[in-house]
Amino acid sequence: MRQPEFRSYIPNHGILLDLKSSGLFPSIAILILSASIWTILSRRQRLRSCASLTLLNQLRGPPSQSWLQGNYTHVFSNQGWDFHKMLADNYGSVVRIMGPLRSKQLYTFDPKAMYHIFIKQGTVFQPHGVDTSAAIIFGKGLLSTAGESHRKQRKMLNPVFSIAHMRSMIPIFYDVVDQLRDALSRRVQGGPQEIDLLGWMARTALELIGQSGLGYSFDDMMDDVPKHRYSVIIKDFVPTLTELSFARFYVLPLLIKVLPKSVRVFLMNILPWRTLHNARDMANYMHDLAVQIYQEKKHALEEGDEAVLKQIGKGKDLLSILMKANMKADSEDKLEELELIGQVTFIFAAMDTTSSAMSRILHLLALHPVVQDKLRDEVIFALRECGGNHLSYDELMGLPYLDAICRETLRLYAPIPSVIRKSTEDTIVPFSQPVVGKDGKVVTEVFLPKGTTVFISILNANRNPDLWGPGTRTQCYGAVHLKTTYILKC
Repeated sequence: MRQPEFRSYIPNHGILLDLKSSGLFPSIAILILSASIWTILSRRQRLRSCASLTLLNQLRGPPSQSWLQGNYTHVFSNQGWDFHKMLADNYGSVVRIMGPLRSKQLYTFDPKAMYHIFIKQGTVFQPHGVDTSAAIIFGKGLLSTAGESHRKQRKMLNPVFSIAHMRSMIPIFYDVVDQLRDALSRRVQGGPQEIDLLGWMARTALELIGQSGLGYSFDDMMDDVPKHRYSVIIKDFVPTLTELSFARFYVLPLLIKVLPKSVRVFLMNILPWRTLHNARDMANYMHDLAVQIYQEKKHALEEGDEAVLKQIGKGKDLLSILMKANMKADSEDKLEELELIGQVTFIFAAMDTTSSAMSRILHLLALHPVVQDKLRDEVIFALRECGGNHLSYDELMGLPYLDAICRETLRLYAPIPSVIRKSTEDTIVPFSQPVVGKDGKVVTEVFLPKGTTVFISILNANRNPDLWGPGTRTQCYGAVHLKTTYILKC
């Protein structure tokens, strides 16, 4: 089976001497520099032909921090929320930011611009790096494909995420949550204890995703330290990739164009860059685990229903259902084996966002005991109504205060605070409200040449007072649920 590009190997010294003597490294540098200069000059030429249109350099924005990385050191910082909030406060919903090599990029949370990018011209704006870094890191799953391959995968996965299937997975969720409850209860039997709930939420989210998504158990919640090191690796993976954002989005695409895979892997292995090597090792580990889970599932399906029923989830997990559907699919809709393995990594990705959201909810409830008490009263009343048993899917969905807390927490603290797109052709993006350009003139739309990077700020969109009302940027809780408004005061 083909291994991912991050698969490492130990190069021998003879190859290294040959590469040095042949002048490969200077050649690589020249190729990268030439490609960068060509990209910049070709874009400037297209911009000269569009002089009558509003260009990105006419929009207001922060000064560049460096010629090489522009504003990226702040945009991609693990502690960068203050910078994103500053952009909204100082420049509004449409901002020009500087990318690598002084490239101009669009940063927006304007509702009309977002509709244009995501819906009206969704095919024009593709996820950034979907065919390069994402495919190398995550394989050929839903996260890293576009076009026809992405369409096939979405079609195959749609039934898996139906409401009917969500209802069938509720017992699996309760099994895992009961394990968490018992684990925490054991640790406070002797009296109050300080417990790191962030770590426990990561373990719980991984087990929820493992059992319901993959039919695989990572943790029995018995020990203080998780038995499976994946829960630790996945929490470090996203921050590590964030540190590599510049290299992933700009250096790697150029290397893919000019260098064969074997040379790229060789360079990655000999570069004295700890962050890159950590990302390589994490990606390798994720891929190996994905292949192991897939092979176990494939073997059980080949043996028949009896073997499937012996597995965790009894064949009701997402991967089992997907593999069964793929076996019955027509040839034109059937997914390749590497695409199926890629879905395992896609399911893995849900663990980080799930644990982040659960941790944030618990943190906010701890900060606001009045809200916590009101939520507890709602849950206790519902349990009494159903005789003290586990609530069904519909009963859980019918708890308005719980729903409001979940929605409001995700609004204010979205696990994914921004989304990146790249224009695949020249286009114009309109705004819902006029903005004032650098020259003082009113701007209602902006021209984006092909290849322009666009940042959509989910963080600022979810705090936009034009959409949510005054005070909702900083208010701890304030949510609209169905026909009733719940103000969860701080």
